[in-house]
Amino acid sequence: MSWAVVLGATSGAGEAIAREVVRRPGLDLFGVHRGNHLSAAEALEQHAGDSGRAVHLRRADAGTAAAAEAGADELLAVAGPHSVRLFVHAIANASIGLFVHGEQWLRPDQIERTFASMAHSFVWWAQALVKRDLLHPGGARLLGLTSPLGESLIRNTGVVSAAKGALEVYVRHLAFELGPRGHRVNLLKYGATRTTALGRVLDDGTLGRLDRMLQRMTPARRPCSLEEVARFVTVLAGEEGAWFNGATIDFTGGEVQSLYDLVVHPDAEALE
Repeated sequence: MSWAVVLGATSGAGEAIAREVVRRPGLDLFGVHRGNHLSAAEALEQHAGDSGRAVHLRRADAGTAAAAEAGADELLAVAGPHSVRLFVHAIANASIGLFVHGEQWLRPDQIERTFASMAHSFVWWAQALVKRDLLHPGGARLLGLTSPLGESLIRNTGVVSAAKGALEVYVRHLAFELGPRGHRVNLLKYGATRTTALGRVLDDGTLGRLDRMLQRMTPARRPCSLEEVARFVTVLAGEEGAWFNGATIDFTGGEVQSLYDLVVHPDAEALE
Protein backbone atom coordinates (compact mmCIF):
# COMPACT_ATOMS: atom_id res chain seq x y z
CA MET A 1 0.00 0.00 0.00
CA SER A 2 1.09 3.59 -0.63
CA TRP A 3 0.60 6.25 2.01
CA ALA A 4 0.41 10.01 2.25
CA VAL A 5 1.76 11.66 5.40
CA VAL A 6 0.16 15.04 6.11
CA LEU A 7 1.27 17.21 9.01
CA GLY A 8 -1.52 19.60 10.00
CA ALA A 9 -4.17 17.33 8.51
CA THR A 10 -7.32 18.73 10.14
CA SER A 11 -7.36 22.41 9.16
CA GLY A 12 -6.55 24.76 6.31
CA ALA A 13 -4.54 23.53 3.34
CA GLY A 14 -3.47 20.39 5.18
CA GLU A 15 -7.05 19.26 5.61
CA ALA A 16 -7.94 20.03 1.99
CA ILE A 17 -4.90 18.11 0.74
CA ALA A 18 -5.57 15.14 3.04
CA ARG A 19 -9.15 14.89 1.80
CA GLU A 20 -8.09 15.07 -1.84
CA VAL A 21 -5.18 12.60 -1.89
CA VAL A 22 -7.25 9.77 -0.44
CA ARG A 23 -9.53 10.22 -3.43
CA ARG A 24 -6.93 10.90 -6.10
CA PRO A 25 -4.38 9.34 -6.55
CA GLY A 26 -5.92 7.13 -3.87
CA LEU A 27 -3.40 7.02 -1.04
CA ASP A 28 -3.88 5.75 2.47
CA LEU A 29 -3.52 8.54 5.01
CA PHE A 30 -1.33 9.06 8.05
CA GLY A 31 -2.26 12.47 9.43
CA VAL A 32 -0.83 14.39 12.37
CA HIS A 33 -2.82 17.08 14.17
CA ARG A 34 -2.70 18.87 17.52
CA GLY A 35 -6.29 18.12 18.43
CA ASN A 36 -7.66 21.62 17.97
CA HIS A 37 -10.20 20.52 15.35
CA LEU A 38 -11.61 17.22 16.57
CA SER A 39 -14.79 17.40 14.52
CA ALA A 40 -12.68 17.89 11.39
CA ALA A 41 -10.59 14.86 12.38
CA GLU A 42 -13.73 12.72 12.68
CA ALA A 43 -14.99 13.98 9.33
CA LEU A 44 -11.63 13.23 7.71
CA GLU A 45 -11.66 9.66 9.03
CA GLN A 46 -15.19 9.21 7.65
CA HIS A 47 -14.19 10.68 4.28
CA ALA A 48 -11.15 8.41 3.97
CA GLY A 49 -13.21 5.37 4.88
CA ASP A 50 -15.88 6.29 2.35
CA SER A 51 -13.11 6.57 -0.25
CA GLY A 52 -11.95 3.06 0.56
CA ARG A 53 -8.64 4.16 2.06
CA ALA A 54 -7.00 3.32 5.34
CA VAL A 55 -6.53 6.25 7.72
CA HIS A 56 -4.50 6.69 10.88
CA LEU A 57 -4.55 10.02 12.70
CA ARG A 58 -1.93 10.83 15.31
CA ARG A 59 -2.75 13.55 17.85
CA ALA A 60 0.51 15.33 18.61
CA ASP A 61 2.54 18.47 17.99
CA ALA A 62 4.51 17.56 14.86
CA GLY A 63 6.86 20.52 15.14
CA THR A 64 9.67 19.10 17.29
CA ALA A 65 12.54 16.71 16.60
CA ALA A 66 11.23 14.27 19.20
CA ALA A 67 7.77 14.36 17.62
CA ALA A 68 9.23 13.53 14.21
CA GLU A 69 11.03 10.50 15.62
CA ALA A 70 7.99 9.26 17.54
CA GLY A 71 5.67 9.92 14.62
CA ALA A 72 7.91 8.05 12.19
CA ASP A 73 8.07 5.08 14.59
CA GLU A 74 4.29 4.97 14.68
CA LEU A 75 4.09 5.32 10.92
CA LEU A 76 6.50 2.42 10.44
CA ALA A 77 4.36 0.24 12.68
CA VAL A 78 1.17 1.20 10.84
CA ALA A 79 2.31 1.33 7.21
CA GLY A 80 5.59 -0.57 7.06
CA PRO A 81 8.82 0.32 5.22
CA HIS A 82 8.92 1.84 1.72
CA SER A 83 5.30 2.95 2.03
CA VAL A 84 5.36 6.76 1.84
CA ARG A 85 4.61 8.18 -1.60
CA LEU A 86 3.75 11.70 -0.43
CA PHE A 87 4.81 13.79 2.55
CA VAL A 88 3.15 17.18 3.07
CA HIS A 89 4.31 19.68 5.69
CA ALA A 90 1.33 21.94 6.44
CA ILE A 91 2.04 23.07 10.00
CA ALA A 92 0.86 26.58 10.89
CA ASN A 93 2.09 27.07 14.44
CA ALA A 94 3.70 30.50 14.53
CA SER A 95 3.99 33.60 16.65
CA ILE A 96 3.33 37.03 15.26
CA GLY A 97 4.63 40.35 16.50
CA LEU A 98 7.35 42.95 16.09
CA PHE A 99 11.05 42.53 16.78
CA VAL A 100 11.97 45.84 18.42
CA HIS A 101 8.96 48.16 18.11
CA GLY A 102 6.35 48.71 20.80
CA GLU A 103 6.22 47.38 24.32
CA GLN A 104 5.97 43.64 23.65
CA TRP A 105 8.72 42.26 21.47
CA LEU A 106 8.86 38.74 20.13
CA ARG A 107 10.47 36.55 22.78
CA PRO A 108 13.28 34.10 22.00
CA ASP A 109 11.03 31.12 22.73
CA GLN A 110 8.40 32.42 20.29
CA ILE A 111 10.99 32.83 17.55
CA GLU A 112 12.47 29.40 18.24
CA ARG A 113 9.06 27.71 18.21
CA THR A 114 8.08 29.39 14.96
CA PHE A 115 11.27 28.26 13.22
CA ALA A 116 10.94 24.75 14.70
CA SER A 117 7.35 24.29 13.54
CA MET A 118 7.45 26.03 10.18
CA ALA A 119 10.99 25.21 8.99
CA HIS A 120 13.20 22.90 11.05
CA SER A 121 10.53 20.22 11.43
CA PHE A 122 10.54 19.68 7.67
CA VAL A 123 14.15 18.51 7.98
CA TRP A 124 13.48 16.49 11.13
CA TRP A 125 10.66 14.57 9.48
CA ALA A 126 12.70 14.00 6.31
CA GLN A 127 15.53 12.59 8.43
CA ALA A 128 13.14 10.37 10.38
CA LEU A 129 11.52 9.01 7.21
CA VAL A 130 14.84 8.27 5.52
CA LYS A 131 16.33 6.70 8.65
CA ARG A 132 13.49 4.14 8.75
CA ASP A 133 13.42 3.48 4.98
CA LEU A 134 9.86 4.75 4.85
CA LEU A 135 10.12 6.57 1.51
CA HIS A 136 8.88 4.58 -1.47
CA PRO A 137 11.80 3.27 -3.58
CA GLY A 138 9.93 4.23 -6.75
CA GLY A 139 10.21 7.88 -5.73
CA ALA A 140 8.47 9.85 -3.02
CA ARG A 141 7.31 13.47 -3.09
CA LEU A 142 8.15 15.73 -0.14
CA LEU A 143 6.26 19.02 -0.20
CA GLY A 144 6.36 22.13 1.95
CA LEU A 145 3.84 24.97 1.80
CA THR A 146 4.53 28.68 1.75
CA SER A 147 2.87 31.97 0.84
CA PRO A 148 3.72 35.43 -0.55
CA LEU A 149 4.43 36.65 3.00
CA GLY A 150 8.13 36.11 2.40
CA GLU A 151 8.04 38.79 -0.29
CA SER A 152 6.15 41.37 1.77
CA LEU A 153 6.46 43.62 4.79
CA ILE A 154 3.06 42.97 6.34
CA ARG A 155 3.07 44.12 9.95
CA ASN A 156 3.73 41.45 12.60
CA THR A 157 4.80 38.73 10.16
CA GLY A 158 8.60 39.10 10.23
CA VAL A 159 9.38 35.84 12.03
CA VAL A 160 6.90 33.92 9.85
CA SER A 161 8.56 35.31 6.70
CA ALA A 162 12.02 34.42 8.05
CA ALA A 163 10.97 30.87 8.86
CA LYS A 164 9.48 30.41 5.41
CA GLY A 165 12.76 31.67 3.94
CA ALA A 166 14.62 29.00 5.90
CA LEU A 167 12.15 26.38 4.69
CA GLU A 168 12.87 27.34 1.09
CA VAL A 169 16.60 26.80 1.65
CA TYR A 170 15.97 23.44 3.31
CA VAL A 171 13.86 22.33 0.33
CA ARG A 172 16.61 23.14 -2.17
CA HIS A 173 19.26 21.25 -0.22
CA LEU A 174 17.06 18.23 0.48
CA ALA A 175 16.16 18.08 -3.21
CA PHE A 176 19.86 17.86 -4.05
CA GLU A 177 20.49 15.16 -1.44
CA LEU A 178 17.42 13.02 -2.16
CA GLY A 179 17.28 13.51 -5.94
CA PRO A 180 19.71 10.69 -6.78
CA ARG A 181 17.41 8.29 -4.90
CA GLY A 182 14.49 9.25 -7.13
CA HIS A 183 12.70 11.45 -4.59
CA ARG A 184 11.48 14.98 -5.25
CA VAL A 185 11.36 17.85 -2.75
CA ASN A 186 9.46 21.05 -3.53
CA LEU A 187 7.79 24.07 -1.98
CA LEU A 188 4.33 25.17 -3.08
CA LYS A 189 3.55 28.87 -2.77
CA TYR A 190 -0.16 29.56 -2.97
CA GLY A 191 -2.13 32.77 -2.66
CA ALA A 192 -4.13 34.25 0.16
CA THR A 193 -7.18 32.34 1.32
CA ARG A 194 -9.39 32.97 4.33
CA THR A 195 -8.05 30.48 6.85
CA THR A 196 -7.73 30.43 10.63
CA ALA A 197 -3.97 30.97 10.28
CA LEU A 198 -4.44 34.06 8.10
CA GLY A 199 -6.89 35.48 10.62
CA ARG A 200 -4.15 35.32 13.26
CA VAL A 201 -1.67 37.19 11.06
CA LEU A 202 -3.87 40.04 9.83
CA ASP A 203 -6.13 42.31 11.86
CA ASP A 204 -9.85 42.70 11.07
CA GLY A 205 -9.36 45.92 9.15
CA THR A 206 -6.67 44.46 6.91
CA LEU A 207 -8.72 41.30 6.41
CA GLY A 208 -11.64 43.38 5.24
CA ARG A 209 -9.46 45.24 2.75
CA LEU A 210 -7.94 41.95 1.64
CA ASP A 211 -11.35 40.41 0.98
CA ARG A 212 -12.26 43.34 -1.23
CA MET A 213 -8.91 43.43 -3.01
CA LEU A 214 -8.84 39.69 -3.65
CA GLN A 215 -11.75 40.20 -6.04
CA ARG A 216 -9.47 42.17 -8.34
CA MET A 217 -5.87 41.53 -7.37
CA THR A 218 -5.47 38.36 -9.47
CA PRO A 219 -6.06 38.01 -13.21
CA ALA A 220 -8.93 35.59 -12.45
CA ARG A 221 -10.58 38.29 -10.32
CA ARG A 222 -11.05 35.92 -7.37
CA PRO A 223 -8.91 34.36 -4.63
CA CYS A 224 -7.44 30.89 -4.78
CA SER A 225 -9.37 28.13 -3.02
CA LEU A 226 -7.86 25.44 -0.80
CA GLU A 227 -9.53 22.85 -3.00
CA GLU A 228 -7.56 24.17 -5.98
CA VAL A 229 -4.35 23.91 -3.96
CA ALA A 230 -5.21 20.32 -3.02
CA ARG A 231 -5.96 19.33 -6.62
CA PHE A 232 -2.60 20.70 -7.75
CA VAL A 233 -0.85 18.67 -5.07
CA THR A 234 -2.31 15.54 -6.65
CA VAL A 235 -0.62 16.59 -9.90
CA LEU A 236 2.72 16.98 -8.12
CA ALA A 237 2.22 13.55 -6.55
CA GLY A 238 1.81 11.91 -9.95
CA GLU A 239 4.14 11.27 -12.86
CA GLU A 240 3.19 14.63 -14.35
CA GLY A 241 5.06 16.32 -11.50
CA ALA A 242 8.15 14.12 -11.58
CA TRP A 243 10.49 16.78 -13.00
CA PHE A 244 9.73 19.41 -10.36
CA ASN A 245 12.57 19.32 -7.86
CA GLY A 246 14.05 21.89 -5.50
CA ALA A 247 11.48 24.35 -6.80
CA THR A 248 9.37 27.03 -5.20
CA ILE A 249 6.27 26.64 -7.35
CA ASP A 250 4.23 29.83 -7.77
CA PHE A 251 0.55 28.94 -7.44
CA THR A 252 -0.58 32.45 -6.51
CA GLY A 253 -2.38 33.14 -9.77
CA GLY A 254 -0.42 36.37 -10.17
CA GLU A 255 -1.38 37.68 -6.73
CA VAL A 256 2.15 38.52 -5.58
CA GLN A 257 2.35 41.64 -7.75
CA SER A 258 -0.68 43.19 -6.08
CA LEU A 259 0.23 42.25 -2.53
CA TYR A 260 2.76 45.06 -2.68
CA ASP A 261 -0.05 47.56 -3.05
CA LEU A 262 -1.92 46.18 -0.03
CA VAL A 263 1.12 46.89 2.12
CA VAL A 264 2.42 50.13 0.64
CA HIS A 265 -0.97 51.63 -0.17
CA PRO A 266 -3.26 50.15 2.51
CA ASP A 267 -6.07 52.58 1.74
CA ALA A 268 -6.37 51.36 -1.83
CA GLU A 269 -9.56 49.37 -2.16
CA ALA A 270 -8.65 47.56 -5.37
CA LEU A 271 -6.42 47.58 -8.40
CA GLU A 272 -8.00 48.48 -11.69
